Amino acid sequence: MLEKNQIEFVQEIKAQIKSAQYLALQKVNKEQIKLYWHIGKSIVDKQQQYGWGKSIVELLAAELQKEFVGINGFSARNLWRMKTLYEQYSKSELILPPLVAEIPWTHNILILEKCKDEHERFYYINMTKQHQWSKVLLINAIENQNYQNALIGQNNFEQTLSPEMANRAQLLVKDEYMFDFLNLSVPYSEAQLEQAILTNIRNFLIEVGGDFSFIGNQYPLKINDKNYEIDLLLFHRELQCLVAVELKIDTFQPEYAGKMNFYLSALNRMVKKKHESPSIGIIICKSKDRTTVDFALQDVNKPIGIATYNLSKELPKNIQDYFPSNEELINKVEAITDYLRKKTK
Repeated sequence: MLEKNQIEFVQEIKAQIKSAQYLALQKVNKEQIKLYWHIGKSIVDKQQQYGWGKSIVELLAAELQKEFVGINGFSARNLWRMKTLYEQYSKSELILPPLVAEIPWTHNILILEKCKDEHERFYYINMTKQHQWSKVLLINAIENQNYQNALIGQNNFEQTLSPEMANRAQLLVKDEYMFDFLNLSVPYSEAQLEQAILTNIRNFLIEVGGDFSFIGNQYPLKINDKNYEIDLLLFHRELQCLVAVELKIDTFQPEYAGKMNFYLSALNRMVKKKHESPSIGIIICKSKDRTTVDFALQDVNKPIGIATYNLSKELPKNIQDYFPSNEELINKVEAITDYLRKKTK
């Protein structure tokens, strides 16, 4: 039987080994991506220099597989991917070789093949790096249109937070959350929705962003001998702020924003630590009228985001009609990518 100090010693050594293994994997990954980048560049350069056609890739793949028997990664298909990676990113002002090397090759290929817009690719590369997304989580994020959700999300962050904090918070609140893991049967109450989320709290935290910590549900606030309760209280580690979540099973109503504003004032005065940023609110409804949301948030002085949820992937919401104008879209994309670019330096 190990003594307490022996257990602590063993755990410390295990943590050191895991840390060293992770750093070693990171180094190997960077060298692999660096090699793939240069192979892609060499193929492009030689094709331009000698006028070689597509057959050179098949020839190179056959020769490399004969030389490096049992080593994966040198198939013709993968060589084409190396060439595409170099062609797509070599002239980019956003996506540079060091940034690509921060995430695994399989993740790079997913982003390259599933995302056609440069800003969208930049977004997913950075989010993968920041949150250490697995391949499954990355696929889920792309399929659930996290990037588009960040662009069309309805909130008043620009009016209620500093410019830097607003850009960071834009990535915090989606326009729609996918709660297909809840297995709820219609009809259900708000209490049942909350309980289902608590039962699946890990999946819920992954869906809302991955950098959240759960503090509690029906979080009590006592003001002048009257008790109030916040459905869910979270903490966002990067933003260093409390996040109040209210769950509604009906369409958004303007009074929901007023009540959330009240909760955030109370949290800032009674719960927030001195070193923490102002609290943020998220109201998640079954549906919303976007014009009503715009008016409801217009004069609210606390940072609030209004989102919806869906219980099934079979009926995805068509969000294309609600995209901002070209000018608004460019401004939002530039604001988000400027913030992410600063984080990579």
